[in-house]
Amino acid sequence: MKTETITVAKLGRIVTGKTPPTKDKDNYGGTIPFITPVDMTGNRSIIKTERYVTAKGLGTVRNCHLPEHSVCVSCIGSDMGKAVLTTAPSITNQQINSIVVDEDSYDYMYVYYLMRTLEEKIKSLGKNATAVPILNKTKFSNIEIQVPEIDVQRSISNILSAYDNLIENNEKQIKLLEEAAQRLYKEWFIDFRFPGYEDTPIVDGVPEGWTRKTVLECLALHIGGGWGKESPVGKNTIKGKVIRGTDINDVKSGNYNDIPFRYHTENDIKKRALKANDIVFELSNGNINNIGRCLLIDDLILRNCGDNTICASFCKLFRPLDRIHALTLYWEIQDMQSSGRMLPYKKQGANGINNFAFEDFLSHELLVPDDESLLKPFEDVMRKMSNIQSQFALLIQARDRLLPKLMSGEIEV
Repeated sequence: MKTETITVAKLGRIVTGKTPPTKDKDNYGGTIPFITPVDMTGNRSIIKTERYVTAKGLGTVRNCHLPEHSVCVSCIGSDMGKAVLTTAPSITNQQINSIVVDEDSYDYMYVYYLMRTLEEKIKSLGKNATAVPILNKTKFSNIEIQVPEIDVQRSISNILSAYDNLIENNEKQIKLLEEAAQRLYKEWFIDFRFPGYEDTPIVDGVPEGWTRKTVLECLALHIGGGWGKESPVGKNTIKGKVIRGTDINDVKSGNYNDIPFRYHTENDIKKRALKANDIVFELSNGNINNIGRCLLIDDLILRNCGDNTICASFCKLFRPLDRIHALTLYWEIQDMQSSGRMLPYKKQGANGINNFAFEDFLSHELLVPDDESLLKPFEDVMRKMSNIQSQFALLIQARDRLLPKLMSGEIEV
């Protein structure tokens, strides 16, 4: 494959992001995506962001506007090298350098995939800086790359896009299944329109054959997560993945690539290793909306993550009494999140870290049916989601094997 050696700067206009003043609340709450590394979840495109800015907020960062099809690359901190495409006019924070691609000369989708192959190089260049890894605009712009003719660029991006299109379609299917299960939970467990409700006596708000329980009464165990060490040291010799709150949505889609490995003590693994039917619950986050996110652990997750997987220190491990309690508690938490019933337990912190009134939450009451068959539709949804997640993981593996081979010319197009 014939290529030309150029620098990143030649691909288009390089833009370093900037954060609109946070003291002015009128800058936020609009419809314009404000992209930060938190939003770079491994997906090809930005579908939604944690925060949005208003036209006023956009006006405070006039030189940082990004059109659709810009390629954003994280250049500070632990997320260095992650890349994503904009799908609408957007802005980013200062942790991100973006390429507004010259589409007359370069294929924007190819540039995105090219940046994906540079992740380790960007991390390496950033480590030579300060205690916090950083790659400034100048050094980012001066990275040398090999680029083929535009027709070859398009052929490569078309092949890789076919995989990402399927991946995105799988994500949509999983989301639709989860939303359907949430609607069913509300209808049956909140509104009491479950099968046979017309003939079921309800006493003090509890249908016959159901039991009112606190969250604590649904659990055999609850314990905080851990973080371990970056490398083996002292008693921290057991390697295992750590599922963070930020990994929850990825894992639900079947994407395990960004879950970090850490080293743990034998005692930590003994107490905290995740098992099937456990629930990982996020306790603390800079975005208050994310507090209360949860993940129901199954055999597929454990196979992909490994036996020594734990949840992170800003999360809690819930170990329900059995499968009935696991499913009921999981969908209760999901409904609380979507309906706003979780809000009274969320506490906004002045230091930017929001927390959760955990002890109060343990006293929260829910209804648990005695009849396991009532949960069959939810089992069916979980099974369908697991099947899609398996396909998702295989697609990611196939795409990631092809990516370096196509970009290097090892596979001709």
